[in-house]
Amino acid sequence: MHPSPEKLARDLDWNLLRTFVVLVDAGSVTRAAEALGLQQPSVSSALKRLESHMGRQLIDRKPGRFVLTDAGRLLYAEALDITGAILRIGTVIREVEEEVRGHVNIAIASHVVCPLLNEALGEFHARHPAATLSIDVSASRQALEKVLARRVSFAVCLVKDRNPRLEYRHLFREFFGLFCGPSHPLFGREGLSTADLAGAASVSFVTDQMNDALRPVTLMRAAAGLEDRVVGSSSNLEEVRRMIMAGIGVGPLPLHVMREDVAMGRLWRLPPYEDPPAIDVHVVWNPRARLNRAERSLLEGLQAKIETTPEADRIYS
Repeated sequence: MHPSPEKLARDLDWNLLRTFVVLVDAGSVTRAAEALGLQQPSVSSALKRLESHMGRQLIDRKPGRFVLTDAGRLLYAEALDITGAILRIGTVIREVEEEVRGHVNIAIASHVVCPLLNEALGEFHARHPAATLSIDVSASRQALEKVLARRVSFAVCLVKDRNPRLEYRHLFREFFGLFCGPSHPLFGREGLSTADLAGAASVSFVTDQMNDALRPVTLMRAAAGLEDRVVGSSSNLEEVRRMIMAGIGVGPLPLHVMREDVAMGRLWRLPPYEDPPAIDVHVVWNPRARLNRAERSLLEGLQAKIETTPEADRIYS
């Protein structure tokens, strides 16, 4: 028998939802216990209590198996929203002073190099020197999940499929090319064609997949005939760049970000040279989130800059 919504809301311990979110994110009771600073039996007991409250199994757990049930997936989506709102209560209550002292937390993809964003951040600090700022570097998919759960103020990231619960503004467009490091046999060679890359080992971003935000980059790698198996991957641009420089493989990087590395002889641009894949970066926020004054000021200032800057000036070739 499943409890009525009224009884569930009255009897449910909200800490169980927080434990459940951490457990799902961690993917195991052991890692969740470490993250929460609890003993493993306490985490297992919390899951059993939550399943008892819900009248449903939430996680199918067996040796070597940890899979959310349909009920678990639905509850996880709602629990993210609830825990995000609870975390923000303290900020809302503190928002009583005239001077803007709020905190802004941005989730940002690691390869974002954008003068427009830098200007917006500088102007925000000049307007509100008492406000604080943190930037959480995340894979784009994780950044969007944090925005949806209202765990960050907004995100600057890649977008594959738009969620109708979120708002989007196109920030800039960048182009990707393939590069190799000094120890690679193709480094420094002129007049190369994509045929010269056939079978070469490759490294890339975790989102470089046919069903993800860097799909155009995936197609570029395939057209160049690189080895299908990616020997090294990361969600962080600096780590992909490190692997390329170390000679682990050929990999994609934003052209405008790597200009100095090429000039200094740390990287070498490889074909294709024509029609490099274009990747759009967006500002994404949750219209249901109750933003503090600092968050509103920075987000509105960034939107104003986007609206007053011609799109041609937001294309970084």
